[in-house]
Amino acid sequence: MKRLGLWAAAALAAGGVYVAVPNSPAHALEEPVNAPAAKRIAREGAGLKTAIFAGGCFWGVEGVFSHVKGVKSAVAGYHGGSAATAKYSRIVQGGTAHAEAVKITYDPYVVRYDELLRIFFSVVADPTLKNRQGPDVGAHYRSALVPTSDEQRAVAEAYLAQMEASNVWSRPIVTKIESQRTFYRAEGYHQDFMAKNPNHRYIVRWDKPKVQALKVMFPRDFKAEFLRDN
Repeated sequence: MKRLGLWAAAALAAGGVYVAVPNSPAHALEEPVNAPAAKRIAREGAGLKTAIFAGGCFWGVEGVFSHVKGVKSAVAGYHGGSAATAKYSRIVQGGTAHAEAVKITYDPYVVRYDELLRIFFSVVADPTLKNRQGPDVGAHYRSALVPTSDEQRAVAEAYLAQMEASNVWSRPIVTKIESQRTFYRAEGYHQDFMAKNPNHRYIVRWDKPKVQALKVMFPRDFKAEFLRDN
């Protein structure tokens, strides 16, 4: 029997069911990736900062960052489209330009922006998938970085270039940097979804393993308690 990888083992530990499908294409970050430590270190100064990450379904993105030390808030929402279509029932139909995203507030003296990028690409999102993550397909599930400052943009640009040159990923990096636009907070039932619905089938299969991988790969950054801020 083939040895289960960390992702599969984490799914089992979380109470999920792992089904191996031989020769099936990878549709998400099926195994954690040891993304390289950033060469360009973020220097954002004192005070809380904000950053926006899009990486597929926002339940998992929010769930992972809610377990990272130094993160003070993680809010699920929609970025890139207009107010008229910033609602889940409309976005999932496609064509709104929105991406499901998470806006986080963090203390850069505890966790830097470049460290957040490394965590994101190690355990959250596959940067080689275009307009899809996990079982979810569509432009609203694209992976994107949304810097909120010139420093974040410079760090993000340098890190994506470093990722491309690293040969860690066998396919081209397609994650884009998007200019900051209005961030629309998602409906209340989406907030803290993982904490409120720990036995949801999607959470067990796709998102709890990401949190377990965070715990294993980044023990200094991991905090056991879910940050409930919504």
